[in-house]
Amino acid sequence: MENIIKLDSVDTYNKLFGLETLHPLVSVVDLSEARDYPTHFTVNYGIYALFLKEIKCGDIRYGRQKYDYQEGTVVSFAPGQVVETEMLEGVKLNAKGLLFHPDLIKGTSLGQDIKSYSFFSYKSTEALHLSEEEKGIYMDCLRNIRIELNRPIDKLSKRLIARNIQLLLDYCMRFYERQFVTRSESNKDVLTKFEALLDDYFLEGKTQTIGLPTVKYFADKVFLSPNYFGDLIKKETGKTAQEYIQNKLIDTAKEMIMGTDKTVSQIAYDLGFQYSQHFNRVFKKNVGQTPNEYRKLQMIG
Repeated sequence: MENIIKLDSVDTYNKLFGLETLHPLVSVVDLSEARDYPTHFTVNYGIYALFLKEIKCGDIRYGRQKYDYQEGTVVSFAPGQVVETEMLEGVKLNAKGLLFHPDLIKGTSLGQDIKSYSFFSYKSTEALHLSEEEKGIYMDCLRNIRIELNRPIDKLSKRLIARNIQLLLDYCMRFYERQFVTRSESNKDVLTKFEALLDDYFLEGKTQTIGLPTVKYFADKVFLSPNYFGDLIKKETGKTAQEYIQNKLIDTAKEMIMGTDKTVSQIAYDLGFQYSQHFNRVFKKNVGQTPNEYRKLQMIG
């Protein structure tokens, strides 16, 4: 069985490819300068990484899926992800990227915001495809980080490096926003499928067998990561996927309250709640009344 490389430091990665380490917690890498590299390897990331692939030089797999990448594509990895790479025979590596350890951003604004960069958790089929102009911006950001790494370390080094990394990540967020727009038609197909799956979930009584519907359930059904799926739904509708699910849940609850003689406890169970008190809280938070109050007021009306 192939050994999995534990990538817990920037230096471990640089040694794997024969590259120089200028800073223990961050590195700008140009894999065309690699003096050595394995042709087939699996990495368990303990650091953050982004790579702009200049040419297709092999296959990258995250889980069972291959990355959707070609020339001018950015792929990103976060701590905890296990990625398999197989290099094409006779093809020289050509990718430029950034590696940084979580310790680098502790105590910085980037450290506080890192979870907002949801693309780190996107699936392998959701890579970022850059235009020529966007590639130039990406490379400029890497250049600025490299310039800072080549300077003598002073009290502002960490802050400036972290801010430049944050700038790069903000640009990637902007580029993903553009990609969501340019893929609007396929996004609408996902939305239509989501709505149909959501209807079926309640009609087929899945709430009683599976439980309350989750964003992950529907993301899996349309072969997307929960983060990418959630961002896509928000972009298309202005609502989060969770809000979409919650609205459907409340609408279904209202229909059951007014269209059946079931008790509130029975309705809560049918909707997938373990406890009727939980259902009461969710319903009141969304409607402003408890289920029993809603039933009485509607009957009076």
